[in-house]
Amino acid sequence: MNFAELNLHAAILKALTDAGYTEATTVQQQAIPAALEGRDLMVSSQTGSGKTAAFMLPAIHRLASAPKPAGKTPNQQRQSAMARGHHQRYQPAQPKMLVLAPTRELAMQVTSATEKYGAHLRFIKAVAILGGMPYAKQMQLLARNPQILVATPGRLIDHMESGKIDFSQLEMLVLDEADRMLDMGFIEDIERIVAATPASRQTMLFSATLDGMVGEMASRITRDPQVIRIAGATSKHENIAQRLHFVDDLSHKNRLLDHLLRDTAIDQCVVFTATKRDADVIAERLHLAGFAAAALHGDMHQGARNRTLRAVRNGDVRVLVATDVAARGIDVPSISHVINYDLPKSPEDYVHRIGRTGRAGRNGQAVSLVNHGEHFNVRNIERFTKQQIPVETVPGHEPKRAAPSFNKPRKAPWSPNKPGSNARGFNERNDSRYGKPAGAGGGKTHNRTTGATGYTREAPARGNDNQQRRSAGQRHQFGGR
Repeated sequence: MNFAELNLHAAILKALTDAGYTEATTVQQQAIPAALEGRDLMVSSQTGSGKTAAFMLPAIHRLASAPKPAGKTPNQQRQSAMARGHHQRYQPAQPKMLVLAPTRELAMQVTSATEKYGAHLRFIKAVAILGGMPYAKQMQLLARNPQILVATPGRLIDHMESGKIDFSQLEMLVLDEADRMLDMGFIEDIERIVAATPASRQTMLFSATLDGMVGEMASRITRDPQVIRIAGATSKHENIAQRLHFVDDLSHKNRLLDHLLRDTAIDQCVVFTATKRDADVIAERLHLAGFAAAALHGDMHQGARNRTLRAVRNGDVRVLVATDVAARGIDVPSISHVINYDLPKSPEDYVHRIGRTGRAGRNGQAVSLVNHGEHFNVRNIERFTKQQIPVETVPGHEPKRAAPSFNKPRKAPWSPNKPGSNARGFNERNDSRYGKPAGAGGGKTHNRTTGATGYTREAPARGNDNQQRRSAGQRHQFGGR
């Protein structure tokens, strides 16, 4: 189905054509007509499925099609008063649409997409309100009284408390990646924000899953929603060739990483680390080794993060070394490879990490560097995705220790991939299916994360600025509600 069949505003269709978009994705085909009817939505869709357009296109259509008010708009009245030299008290912004996002990167991505879709509708403005930006600049943005507000929960609460935002005129509320926001401890902020919006609003919730706390919250804040399930987070990412390499120690891991990154098949690559410190250390080491590398994590100022992302999109950075702050907030089609320098904390995060490649219908490759004591983490990922990850070796970089044996019958109900079904990459030549059974001393299992500072280190640091408002001990907020 093409976008012209969805009865969108002519200016939106022109913007989509200019951007090279013609065919709607599955989630867009189902969500856009329902949203245009004014229905509340609960949508389960995997990352990279086109969900931003699924909620933003009907929202822009609604704003563009609304009858123009008689007389001057509030913004025009303010401008006229200023032209006459009248000094007006600060008037709070009264947006028509609010989009809540878990991370700064995702909020910026949504804002950028909105500007693209509304390129021929100059009166529709979208601004991002998020942590890491100076308050003075955000005050200037809010003073424009934008129709669309994209925000992270923490910073939005700050402006609500200071009386800078008034939701009395809000017509649409979107919760993007609601599961991620709950994981990050934002449930109380979300409930507070929702309580401040009119009951007559249209609510659209997008999440990787609609189970558990997400489903409970969605049922509370929506009215007779249309439930759309496209593909869960357990999608096999059939267009992404996955593999893993076992490594003996830190030195072996770094040598192998350097080798993999020299593969000429790589257009751009994201290397995921567990901590912010490791992202900086590895990016600096790769830069000194001659790679066009840069780091991205939550301790960076917003301006620095924006410059890094622009450099990635412009092709000036070939290797982006990032924490999970980037796992759900980067949409760069030219990212051809993902390397998990450290395994993520959860299988869900693994799925979202590798989803940074293979976007816009392209193929991608994902490789994980795994310490011998982490084979149970690999099994957890395989159980979650219902998919085996082949173990491979690179000639000249083979591990000295035998890989843990996964050849025993699996309890998980999956059908393993056929041998040779995944395309090769990373200069790999030797296909070793899980190797020989590990002998005595095959690696002691532990729960602490391994990484650049040694084989045991501190727990992974969280990458989003708003997460600093929470501590791990607040996870009890999700239970018993």
